[in-house]
Amino acid sequence: MLLTGDTRSTASHIAAEAGITRVLADCLPADKVAAVAELNDRPVLMVGDGVNDAPVLAASDVGVAMGARGATAASESADVVIMLDDLSKVAAAVDIGRHTIHIARTSIWTGILLSVGLMAAAAYGFVPAVAGALLQELVDLATILNALRALGHSRKPGVDSPGRVPLDRLRKLDRDFRP
Repeated sequence: MLLTGDTRSTASHIAAEAGITRVLADCLPADKVAAVAELNDRPVLMVGDGVNDAPVLAASDVGVAMGARGATAASESADVVIMLDDLSKVAAAVDIGRHTIHIARTSIWTGILLSVGLMAAAAYGFVPAVAGALLQELVDLATILNALRALGHSRKPGVDSPGRVPLDRLRKLDRDFRP
C-alpha cells in the first residue's frame, strides 16, 4: 500500500513502477495514521521522508525515515533511519533486520541450552564448581561472539544493491506486509 500526501497522478505513477496496487493519495498526516491503524492484523512497515510522516512512522510497527535532508521529527519518530534517498536501502534494511533477529534468537537459545546443560552437569557432580564457573564464562563469550555475526551481514555481496531500485524486492516486501 502506498500512503502519500502527493497527488493521485504522481502516486499512481510511482505505485505502478513499484508494483503496488493499493494507493491512497492526497493524505493528511491523520489520514495516514488512520489507514495504518486499520492494518492491525499484520505488521506495518512505513517509509517516510518529511515532517508530515512523523505521526505515521510512530504509529507503524516499523517506521523508516529516508534521506539525510529529511525532517528531524521524522527521524526521531522512526525506528530506522536510512541516510540516502534510495528505496533499495529499505529492502536491504529489512534483510539486515531479519538476519539480525535470526542471529539474536540463535544466540539466546544456544546460550540458554548450553547454560542449562552446564548446570545439569554441575548438579550431578560431573563438573566441579570452579570449572563450571569458568565454563559458563566460555558459554557467555561464545554467545556474544555468535551475536557479533550480525555486524557483517550488510557487507555481504547481494545484500545491499546500489543503483536502480530493485523492483522485484520491493514487490516482495509489499506482498509480505500486505493485509
